[in-house]
Amino acid sequence: MPELSRFYGIVIQMYFGDHPPPHFHAIYGGSKAVIDIETLAFIEGKLPPRARGLIIEWATLHQDELREAFRRAEALEAPERIAPLE
Repeated sequence: MPELSRFYGIVIQMYFGDHPPPHFHAIYGGSKAVIDIETLAFIEGKLPPRARGLIIEWATLHQDELREAFRRAEALEAPERIAPLE
């Protein structure tokens, strides 16, 4: 699974050939979540509130890049890395 970004101990990943709706996977410690790219709603999983906030902040800044990354991963192409939250 390609890693798109990493910041503050949070890892953002996306599966090749994944199913709609467009989404990404976030991992923090032993917790995992799946986040919808369009709505930024958590589809499944749980993360601590601080990690959730950082992920939403990052995803808001990079929503267009996430859309393109999902399009590429869905087509079995390697997505580009996305800048971390600073």
